[in-house]
Amino acid sequence: MTLRRSRPLVVVAGLLVAGIVMLSWTQTWFTVHLRAGSAVVATVTADGSKSVPQYTALAIASLALFLALTIAGRVVRVVLAVVEVLLGVAVVVTGVSALRDPVAAARAAIGEVAGVSDLGGVRRVVSSVDVTAWPAVGIAGGVLAVVLGIVVLFVQRAWPGPSRKYGAATAGAAADARATATQRDAVTDWDDLSAGTDPTDPSVVDAGAGSVTVDAVGLDDGDRPTTPEQNEEHREQH
Repeated sequence: MTLRRSRPLVVVAGLLVAGIVMLSWTQTWFTVHLRAGSAVVATVTADGSKSVPQYTALAIASLALFLALTIAGRVVRVVLAVVEVLLGVAVVVTGVSALRDPVAAARAAIGEVAGVSDLGGVRRVVSSVDVTAWPAVGIAGGVLAVVLGIVVLFVQRAWPGPSRKYGAATAGAAADARATATQRDAVTDWDDLSAGTDPTDPSVVDAGAGSVTVDAVGLDDGDRPTTPEQNEEHREQH
C-alpha cells in the first residue's frame, strides 16, 4: 500500500488505539486491601473510571479526531496530528501518575467504604495494593497514540485533498444562488422605484443576470405610455 492510500489504515489504527484506552478505563486497575476493622469489607477494587476518570474524555476526543481525518484538508490534518500527540501524552502522564500512587488514585473508591475523604485518612486504612495489568495497557495505548500522531504528521502530505467533484458541485451551487439572487422582475423594479431607488441603475440591475429589460415603472416597451392621456391613466392605475 502506498502512502497516498494509507489514510484508511491510519484511521482504523487510530480508532483501535482509542478503543484500547477506553477498554482500559472500564477494567480493574487496583485491588486495595484494608486494615482489619477499618471498614465493613476487607478489599476494595478500583477500576479505571475511579482511578483515571480522564481516560474517557481523552479516548472520545481521539475517536472524534480520527473520524475528522477522513475529510480534513492538509492544514487541518497537521493540527489534528499535533492534537493526537498531545492526547497520547496526556494518557501516558495520567496512567503513570496513577501507578506511582495507587492509593491516591483509588481514594474515591476507598473513601466510599471506609468513610474517609482526606488522603491522609485513606492511607491509614490501607494495608496493601495489588496492581493489575490494565494500567500498563492504558499507558501502552497512550504511547501508541503519540506514535500514531507523529506518523500522521508525516504521511498526511501524500494524502489526497477533498474531492474535486464535491468542490465543483459546491461552486456550481454557489453560482446558481448568486444568479437567483440577482434575477429581477417588474414587481421588484416597482418596489425599488417606490422606495426611491432607480431600478435602471447598473448597481441595482445586473445586466448579466438574464432578466427581461423593463422601464422605470416595470413596464415592457410595448406598454410604455406615449401620450399625456395615457400617462394620466397610468398614474390613476398605480
